[in-house]
Amino acid sequence: MARTYHQLRADLLKALAVFLDAEEAQAETMRWFEDGLGLSRSWMVLHGGEEAPSAIQAQVETWLERRRQGEPWAYLLGWSLWRERRFEVTPATLIPRPETELVLEAALDLGRRLKVDRVVDVGTGSGILGITLALETSWAVTATDLSPEALAVARRNAQSLGADLSFVQGHLLDPVPGPLGLVVSNPPYVDPADAPSLQRELAWEPPSALFAEERGLALSLELLRQARHRAAPACVLEIGAGQGEPLTAHAQAMGWKRVQVHQDLAGHDRVLMVM
Repeated sequence: MARTYHQLRADLLKALAVFLDAEEAQAETMRWFEDGLGLSRSWMVLHGGEEAPSAIQAQVETWLERRRQGEPWAYLLGWSLWRERRFEVTPATLIPRPETELVLEAALDLGRRLKVDRVVDVGTGSGILGITLALETSWAVTATDLSPEALAVARRNAQSLGADLSFVQGHLLDPVPGPLGLVVSNPPYVDPADAPSLQRELAWEPPSALFAEERGLALSLELLRQARHRAAPACVLEIGAGQGEPLTAHAQAMGWKRVQVHQDLAGHDRVLMVM
């Protein structure tokens, strides 16, 4: 069916609005055209009335069928912007979230105050934290992940962005030799019991990067214990809503002297800092 670019966009918006709210559908439609098809708003003003080639219409229909199944747009596109940098993402990695910038900012601030010269990014995934720290500081950065597939993505992102850091495979801090420096992580922290109530897109992301036992606390607690045992000067962790109080109590019991919890813009616990 012959359709102009304007008609194609209107049809896409209508289709996305079936399973997204109106604002989300509008924003995602623009991303499909701008990021996916490379058609800017100004280009659409000039050429939107022209007939869209069959190849472009077929591409949109292919994406739409996958999107209807719940597959996140970032996986269809193959990349996501984070801190104005393009990071490759695949189903082996989490899709970067804006709130993880709070972890980065806390790590930058704390690391500078403590005058650290090295940092470990635990569970790096696509590499957003470790790569950004390598690009924005002079610290020696080591990034770890249990998943070889995730590490492959992170290495490609480091290469494409020109970041100099080391990657090692293994569980938490196990593969990291010598002094640790600042420990930074966005560990799995979702309670498995909450899985049925989560948005359907999360079913496409790696469960090992989302869920942790003990109501989502298990891996955060293990990481804090490891870091304390190996005399890390401090840790900055992303955490889930309501986890600040129990993690604070456990961290203090482990011997961490100072513990702070920061909330996100929605007022939910989001960053745990221990020193």
